[in-house]
Amino acid sequence: MPRIVVLDNLSTDGIELLKSDSRIDFDVRTGLTGDELRQVLGEYDGALCRSGVNITAESLEGNTRLRAIVRAGVGTDNIDKLAATRLGIVVMNTPTGNTLSTAEHTITLMLALSRNIAPANQSLVEKRWDRKKFMGAQVAGKTLGIVGMGRIGQSVAQRAQALEMRILGYDPFLSPARAAEMGVQMFEDVDSMLPEVDYLTVHTPLTEQTRGLIGKAQLSMLKPGARLVNCARGGIYDEAALIEGIESGQLGGVALDVYESEPCTDSPLFGMPRVLCTPHLGASTEEAQTQVAIEGVNLLVDFLTTGNIRHAVNMTSIDAQTLASMRGYLDLAYRLGLLVGQLDPSAAESCRLEYRGDIAERETALLGSSFACGLLTGVLDTAPNIVNAELLLRDRGIELVEDKRPVRGAFASLIRAELSTREGACVVAGTLFGENMPRLVQLGENQLEAFLDGNLLIFYHKDVPGIIGVVGTICGRHDVNIAQMAVGRAAPGGAAIGVLNLDSSPSEETIAEILAHEAILKVQSVHLPAAGDLPVWLQGPKS
Repeated sequence: MPRIVVLDNLSTDGIELLKSDSRIDFDVRTGLTGDELRQVLGEYDGALCRSGVNITAESLEGNTRLRAIVRAGVGTDNIDKLAATRLGIVVMNTPTGNTLSTAEHTITLMLALSRNIAPANQSLVEKRWDRKKFMGAQVAGKTLGIVGMGRIGQSVAQRAQALEMRILGYDPFLSPARAAEMGVQMFEDVDSMLPEVDYLTVHTPLTEQTRGLIGKAQLSMLKPGARLVNCARGGIYDEAALIEGIESGQLGGVALDVYESEPCTDSPLFGMPRVLCTPHLGASTEEAQTQVAIEGVNLLVDFLTTGNIRHAVNMTSIDAQTLASMRGYLDLAYRLGLLVGQLDPSAAESCRLEYRGDIAERETALLGSSFACGLLTGVLDTAPNIVNAELLLRDRGIELVEDKRPVRGAFASLIRAELSTREGACVVAGTLFGENMPRLVQLGENQLEAFLDGNLLIFYHKDVPGIIGVVGTICGRHDVNIAQMAVGRAAPGGAAIGVLNLDSSPSEETIAEILAHEAILKVQSVHLPAAGDLPVWLQGPKS
């Protein structure tokens, strides 16, 4: 009979669910650390935790029994996923349990900010009756902008519509059909949406792309008096810019539940007029904690009794031998997805994957999921893997179609991806050199051979002499070293393309100077993992 250990305090409903299941045995062992935690983990088949315990590589060292760890919540930062993967331990989370509570808290902060609830209450505590001082604003008829239209963003939109608000949205991976179905007007970038909003809320993960997404420049685009809410991740709003916006009067109010550094007990924002702050309470409801506990118990018991894996964050459901034999092509598909996601940020509608040659006779469904992982990386609150990526893609209304043709062409195996967006189609194709060297062999209509790793600078230009030298000279002037170079064109004298692999990311000044040349049509900077750097879910357990 499988044994489960509960490492953190769990809701009563979760414990009762464990008690009622005759297929498993369980114990509650909270407050464990160090050697005691390591010893206990070695005595159980599954572990259920929240955020209190830290399951480190040392905690898992030498473990030959533990098969799964489930986090009753979204974040898994307290679990060493790489160490777990290497030991063949699947890590799962409960990504949907706090959706409604976080959406409700977002609406709560928006309404409380609009009606000055906190300072009005404080005035009564201080025995003052200041009705005129707390004149508020109604939200009906106002425009709410939502950055990030995942589960929580969509739930916020539904609730705001019930308040008779107009909803605008930005999310490059929400299809126009799904947006229309929800009654949300989508924008192709955040900046173009900002001048129209009265309220702004963000529901994206914190990544290199979203850190400081709303800064001083963006605040200047807003209507004077606009109000901002953040129940997602600290750092998406530039806190210094928020302070300046409140002091200048550009912002009508700011409501925060998350901060750049947590726990946060000292911030210039605390106590400022027209600022409302709470200590990361988005998921702090009895219902959310009950839901994540029940979902976590069901995930763990289901895995231990049937082998079913859902909401895995670190590995796949395929066996190690299959994973090892396809790892090179899974990495290729993943990198092509990362590339497409950064090349074309406009709203995606569908994606077509074509497999040519020997690879067409393999388990291509895994390749489609791996591509979807790359495409969605940095978009979701939790990193996708090949277990859940296609489902997450479908949730956003993006159709993934596969076409397999075993006949060989110029390469023994080829993966071609075509992402259809509002602006047209983005086409890339790649192959594998040897067993683990992904190469880009097509970009748009251009044939070339480029390395799919590290910092890429892609420039589209007129097919005239001297362009490569010009770009190289500019990079040198800005102290940007070129590691590799590839060029391609569809036909002589037309448009051409260059791809540079750089030792460091090019600065905005570097890109601007390249783009200023009369023969340069477009410049894009793309960041891919280093050669051989695989996502955790693709590394698999050590043999």
